[in-house]
Amino acid sequence: MKMPCIEADLVLALIPLLESTDQEMLLHAGRAIGRICYDNRSLQEELVKVGVIPSLVRILTDYAESEPLVHVALLALYNLADLDSAKEALSMTKVAEQLVKQLRRAESHERLEIVFEVLQALAENDALKVQLVDAGVPEVLSDILLRLQGSSQAEDTCIVKAASDLIVSLLLGDGNCLRLFQLGVIHQLLDLLEKHVRSGDASVQQAALSALQSLAVPVVSKVQMLEEGIAERIEALLRSESPPVQFKLLGTLRTLADGQADAAELLGQDPLLLDRLVQWCSGSDHSGICGEANRLLASILHHNRSQEVVKAIQAAQGVKHLVSMTTSEQAAMQNEALKALAIASAIDLDTLEESFKESQLVQSLHKLLRDDNTSPEVKYNSMGLLCRLLNSGDLRQEIEEDKIKDTLEQLCSHSNADVVKGATTTLQVLRGDTPH
Repeated sequence: MKMPCIEADLVLALIPLLESTDQEMLLHAGRAIGRICYDNRSLQEELVKVGVIPSLVRILTDYAESEPLVHVALLALYNLADLDSAKEALSMTKVAEQLVKQLRRAESHERLEIVFEVLQALAENDALKVQLVDAGVPEVLSDILLRLQGSSQAEDTCIVKAASDLIVSLLLGDGNCLRLFQLGVIHQLLDLLEKHVRSGDASVQQAALSALQSLAVPVVSKVQMLEEGIAERIEALLRSESPPVQFKLLGTLRTLADGQADAAELLGQDPLLLDRLVQWCSGSDHSGICGEANRLLASILHHNRSQEVVKAIQAAQGVKHLVSMTTSEQAAMQNEALKALAIASAIDLDTLEESFKESQLVQSLHKLLRDDNTSPEVKYNSMGLLCRLLNSGDLRQEIEEDKIKDTLEQLCSHSNADVVKGATTTLQVLRGDTPH
């Protein structure tokens, strides 16, 4: 029956009925339109074009207490919300206020889930995202997380995950992050994490960690997270044995340390964290965790400015893993390791010297410089680290014995300007022409 209805242009004939004040008429018209247009993109686009969006929002507004009509309107929005044209039309309405109202009064899991689905789709549009935040969606999410955080029911767990995912989608600018902080959402997410680490629900853990990682990106958030002891609470979750959760956890801590000396110093002086990182660097069966553990170690060294952190990472035997990281197959990881080791060498080369000799760092750097497949940026950063190593008598001797000078002279005619500049500078330092 669906095709004959489409061919007869029945949908367009039904549209005016959505302006009726007769609730029975609205209900039947809405249901008929929804069934005919389900999974038919061209018809859905046509609906938006002829102005169905304002009619649906009007139903939500005028009949907010009518469960059947609200259900029909929400289902229609759910089917249309992925369309860019629908999002644009919705941004001209007060749909955000009505969705918040429905979120607050929803009593069934089914109703919550469909409102979340609509919100998630709308949050992909920046204009609607701002409207959703202004309408109070973060406050409602905070209330929902608080209300359900002690529940172990499967339906509640699904809602908690949906709320965590929506938090990630709503983040836009520092203001939104601060608003979520002020609402206590961060600690609610951590409460959830701690509960679900015990119960072993990995999907909720990952959703909450994604939200935390997104919240840790803006500088203003990093400062706030440190002041509120978030780093210590996240570290306490390291007991999780779920590889996907461990991966997210490491990424969250790395995001927190990025550009923040205080965070790097805090993380870099935690012996339990460093021991676990070193275990993951060498003993994890999960390559992603091994890589993230190395990247977090590199980030801590890179953004840290304390000799104590350098000594702590050396004592935990983490330096050799960063030396190995310089030979990674991924240029991004190589560069992270090279920069981290250069900064650490500038802070306290004496502490690192023996580890550098044992792990044959000089020889690894020379191999990178000789290899034609090494990217220009990796070559440049390798030479930056070499300049630091030349401040050690023993390492200078290794550099001279390995005949790196010959390779540097060849690199002075390299096609990349940065590589040429790095080679020239390193040769000057090696000859003692320029203090470093």
